[in-house]
This record gives sequence, C-alpha cells and structure tokens, in this order.
Amino acid sequence: MPASVAYLFDRITVNPRQCGGRPCIQGMRIRVIDILELLAAGEQIFEFLE
Repeated sequence: MPASVAYLFDRITVNPRQCGGRPCIQGMRIRVIDILELLAAGEQIFEFLE
C-alpha cells in the first residue's frame, strides 16, 4: 500500500460514542460515508474542505 493511502487510513477513526460508531475523520465529526457520497455526486474535494 502506498504511503499516501496509509496516511489516509490513519486519519479514519471509529469511536462507539461518536457518530453512532461509524467511521469518521480523526478529530472531527465528519463521517467517511458523507465524504464518499459527496465525491460520488460529483463534488470536488476542495469544495467541501472549505
């Protein structure tokens, strides 16, 4: 696995007391599924990072 992909997985956390135990971005309450849905809908990464 490339180092950049490994870094992304380090940023994903699962905490049963945060967002219903769903995978989130570390230190935030942004669910991974929300980001994937935005990307699937055609959003650009820089648009929702703001």
